[in-house]
Amino acid sequence: MSAAPPRTRPTRASWLRRVAFGAVLVLLAVVGGTAFRVWQVARGNDRSQADVIVVLGAAQYNGKPSDIFSARLEKAKQLYDAGVAKTIVTAGGKKAADNYTEAQAGVLWLTKHGVPQSATLAVGEGSDTLRSLRAVSDQVQARGWHTAVLVSDPWHSFRSRTMAEDLGLDAWTAPTHSGPIVQERGTQIRYIFRETGALLFYKLTKSPADELFDTMLG
Repeated sequence: MSAAPPRTRPTRASWLRRVAFGAVLVLLAVVGGTAFRVWQVARGNDRSQADVIVVLGAAQYNGKPSDIFSARLEKAKQLYDAGVAKTIVTAGGKKAADNYTEAQAGVLWLTKHGVPQSATLAVGEGSDTLRSLRAVSDQVQARGWHTAVLVSDPWHSFRSRTMAEDLGLDAWTAPTHSGPIVQERGTQIRYIFRETGALLFYKLTKSPADELFDTMLG
């Protein structure tokens, strides 16, 4: 009976290849899992009662919300009309040359469409999601409110909810399912990619990445 051939010991190069392969698998699992959660939360529509409805700002033009922002405001009004909350908080600052903050433009739209001025709260601070939500959280909690339903685009919902919870709010999401961002499959994929990267960047650094990923994706 012949002897078994001697086992060869893995070389340093082979160990490095295994480690590198394992790291790639872990990275793919993290990115894929995050992208799935972005997609999953985007499909939700939690209409549970809350202290406030928070509308995340988007572009506005001299007080007139962009189509993306208008879709968010329309969803917030639907929630308000359904009795989800008694107050709508509009968020978002302005660029140096702007006459209105995103928050002010949001309130103008809401009051024009039948929401009482007394049922709105404009928080016109912040040039990105994290800074806007930080200002919102401060104003909301200062009034003794703690629960918030966040209204934004579907793909932005998971990141905004994560940030709001980190800032001390008990938050859930009711994303808009209308507007230019949700109309084309290519646009949806682009925004899922953007939000996956931005969320992972935030989790690693606790810093916003809105401008970085907007620049990368044009």
